[in-house]
Amino acid sequence: MQRPEAWPRPHPGEGAAAAQTGAPAPPAPAGEPAGSREPSLYTIKAVFILDSDGRRLLAKYYDDTFPSMKEQMAFEKNVFNKTNRTDSEIAFFGGMTIVYKSSIDLFLYVVGSSQENELMLMSVLTCLFESLNHVLRKNVEKGWLMDNMDGAFLVLDEIVDGGVILESDPQQVIQKVNFRADDGGLTEQSVAQVSLHRLILVLWSFLPRH
Repeated sequence: MQRPEAWPRPHPGEGAAAAQTGAPAPPAPAGEPAGSREPSLYTIKAVFILDSDGRRLLAKYYDDTFPSMKEQMAFEKNVFNKTNRTDSEIAFFGGMTIVYKSSIDLFLYVVGSSQENELMLMSVLTCLFESLNHVLRKNVEKGWLMDNMDGAFLVLDEIVDGGVILESDPQQVIQKVNFRADDGGLTEQSVAQVSLHRLILVLWSFLPRH
């Protein structure tokens, strides 16, 4: 049976040709291994991790909904204020669907459009958490995350690329991350991401808190 995530789903600005033809992707051949399926065409707007004070630790945005750093930070603050004291795992905010999970002093968020499949967003969140749980040696908390930011970026890049979901199986993510680490470690892009986020954290610490 064709898995839902393998079927194309047009999004604004993406998949225009598919939207015009209206034809679904062909079903996978019988007996095709799960690991060989095509990347999902469900898309993610953003993934970010905040600490218990709502400060950004890691974030990646995949479209221009929030084009500036100021807009991103404001959005993250509003989302945190809406979710940090609730027991729910899903929120609807600003025309977007947000799934989230807390762990000790961290809050993990995955953001999709209001039309996005909630179960698919949750599968990305679960994959992110379980993969980080392995990379951080079952210590998914701020100190360990800060000390292993490079591994965290590798994990996220294996799950989502350009907003497209590549993988939702944490075992597959861990294998790919281990392979990349053994094959030469971080790419220049990953190093740049880590350096930029560490700089942002330093600058953020000097900003007045309201």
